[in-house]
Amino acid sequence: MLQHKDLLVDLNSHNSVSGKIRSLHKVMKEHYPFLTRIAVALYDAGTDSLRTFVWSSTVESKLTHYEAKLKDCTALYEVAQSGEPLVVQDLSVYEGSGRKHTQVVIDSGYLSSYTFPMIWEGSFFGFVFFNADERNVFEERVLSELDVMAHMITLLIYNERSNVRTLLATIKSTLQITHTRDPETGAHIERMSRYARLIARELAEKHNLDDQYVEHIFLFSPLHDVGKIKIPDHILLKQAALTPEEYEVMKTHSTEGRHLIDVLLSNYGLNGVTHVEMLRNIALHHHEAMDGSGYPDHLEGDEIPLEARIVTVADIFDALTSRRPYKEAWTNEEAFAKLRELAKNKLDPDCVEALLKNEAAIKQIQSSFVENQFG
Repeated sequence: MLQHKDLLVDLNSHNSVSGKIRSLHKVMKEHYPFLTRIAVALYDAGTDSLRTFVWSSTVESKLTHYEAKLKDCTALYEVAQSGEPLVVQDLSVYEGSGRKHTQVVIDSGYLSSYTFPMIWEGSFFGFVFFNADERNVFEERVLSELDVMAHMITLLIYNERSNVRTLLATIKSTLQITHTRDPETGAHIERMSRYARLIARELAEKHNLDDQYVEHIFLFSPLHDVGKIKIPDHILLKQAALTPEEYEVMKTHSTEGRHLIDVLLSNYGLNGVTHVEMLRNIALHHHEAMDGSGYPDHLEGDEIPLEARIVTVADIFDALTSRRPYKEAWTNEEAFAKLRELAKNKLDPDCVEALLKNEAAIKQIQSSFVENQFG
């Protein structure tokens, strides 16, 4: 009987995309020792931003928590537009280009690169980068094998993000069926999820957060109010102030949200989604307060999961700066002042300051996802 060892068997022991990419890199490096880095960057078409996501390298990556406009990255923009990979056999041609990402790659000792655009069903959503510590190594034989790996990585990442989109689509469909309208859909979700990502990226160094954590904050934050599906229309859509009794019903949306997420994850077989506990924490704890006055568990300070603290600040800021049937939109300056006031006892002051440090990015998000009559 023929004995055969599965070279990729280690993939089965990793639930995260980053773990799987490290396994793929380990196998590829046995064949091609010069292959010193594999990295992935994701593209956000809504803001034309390219951002780091996961990587595997023989040395610590210096290019993390990085974001740039794709249109400002000339070579990468051309790759995205054409759909054709890019081989650079000598990276020194980009020396002095002034681009941070390129210079960091060169300064890290990488001498050549292969860039593969991730495209699925005709849509571009990022890049896979292969870097080598030798020049002129990406010959056709090597590229053929790297193409297989790049397609596999594309599938891994698309599949995981598709799972999250399945949750979002299911919830959105349910909302459309159960409520005639919802004042917190559409542009609100697009803006607040990007505010949450801004905060997470700003706090990444202090809290040792990797790019996967930051990305999943962006992916999961739109599900924070999923429990509102269970709130009756006469309460959810009420334009006047809620009575104490109605408010108690409204408060149940956090526990209902956690329960609904567990049901959806089970029904769709998605419990293996990376950072799924983050999703549960966001749904359950995004109304906790730093002084313990929040709900449902009256957690205080650092007892509140960081992801919930981040989403709370992002959500409140967008609520303040959005028009609602019962109020006009506040200016950013008015909202900033209110957040600083709330940071004294209700909101995480680090999360507040992390958002306020990114005023230019906030304005870019607001211009990309313009307010409508419901926010």
